[in-house]
Amino acid sequence: MRLDKLLANLGYGSRKEMKKLLKSGAVIVGGTPAKEGKMQVDPFNDEVTVNGEKIVYREFIYVLLNKPQGVISATEDRQHETVIDLLPVELSVFEPFPVGRLDKDTEGLLLLTNDGHLSHQLLSPKKHVPKTYFAEIEGEVTPDDIVAFKRGVMLEDGYVTKPGDLVILKSGPVSHIELTIMEGKFHQVKRMFQSVGKEVTYLKRISMGSLELDPSLALGEFRELTQEELKSLRGEE
Repeated sequence: MRLDKLLANLGYGSRKEMKKLLKSGAVIVGGTPAKEGKMQVDPFNDEVTVNGEKIVYREFIYVLLNKPQGVISATEDRQHETVIDLLPVELSVFEPFPVGRLDKDTEGLLLLTNDGHLSHQLLSPKKHVPKTYFAEIEGEVTPDDIVAFKRGVMLEDGYVTKPGDLVILKSGPVSHIELTIMEGKFHQVKRMFQSVGKEVTYLKRISMGSLELDPSLALGEFRELTQEELKSLRGEE
C-alpha cells in the first residue's frame, strides 16, 4: 500500500497536508524518515510512526447508523445528502458503503462498511438474513393479514414474496406492526401492505440479522460496532 493512502485512511488529512507532514520528517517507516507518499509499505508488518506515535492500521470499519428520513442510501449524490455525508472524515476516508438500502423516507438501522465479503454474506438471498421493521399502517391490520404474509403475498408486478412474520402491536384505524422478511425487494414492505389494501405511513428498520438498532442513537447518529456485534454478524459465536 502507498504510504499516503495509509495515512489518508488513518485520517491524517488531505494529500497536501500529508505532503507537508512527510517533508517535515514526522513520518518514520522502519526507523527511517519517509519523504515520499508513493513509498510502498506493509501496513500490518512495517512499523510506522507519526510524530513519535506508532500507528495501528485497520483494514475495515463497521458503522451502525440510525438513518434519518430525507437521506439516501448511497455513497454520493449531486442533489441529495447521503448516509456517507453523515460520517466524519476519519471514517469516510475508509470509503464505506451502505449494506443494502433504506428508502429515502425510511428511518432506522443501516450498516456502513468497506468489507465487501461481509456485505455479500448479509445480502445474499441464499443466506436468508432476516430484517425486521416497525411500521405505522393506515388501516386496520388483522389476523387475516398475518396469515396472508405467512403464506406470501403477490405484489403488483406478479411477484410472490417469501413468507413474512407479521406481528400486530396495535390494531385500529392506524395500526402499529413489526414485520420480519428474508428478502429486500424494492419498497417491499410498502408493497406488501398495498397488496392487502393498506398503506405504510411510517417505516423504520429495527434489526438486520443479529444486529439491532441501538436505542441510544438519535436519528443521524452512529457508532462503530462492538466486537461482540461483529462476531455475531459473522456467525462466529
